[in-house]
Amino acid sequence: MDYKKSNAPVTTITRDLSNIDAPTGNIYQSLVIVAKRSNQIGAELKTELNSKLEEFASYSDNLEEVFENREQIEISKFYERLPKPTLIAMEEFLDGNVYYRGPESIVME
Repeated sequence: MDYKKSNAPVTTITRDLSNIDAPTGNIYQSLVIVAKRSNQIGAELKTELNSKLEEFASYSDNLEEVFENREQIEISKFYERLPKPTLIAMEEFLDGNVYYRGPESIVME
């Protein structure tokens, strides 16, 4: 999914608990699902950011040289302005775009 085009809010907003626990019937189960999805999103964003910043990395052995790369700063600022992974995960969950299954849905034979 392209998180840059997400319609998730950038700041924290108040949520109705009945909307959050409606898909699962349990608020705690819903929050665990959102937390796990948030961890996945955070890891994907971190990997993507690191790969983009790697293009501008300098591998010189001189520690006294400090490179201020304008492109790196702009990329970092862009990722800082994105909605936080928790907000993206909550929006996905409330829109019904998160697939989940619990241990009760697995049939043991």
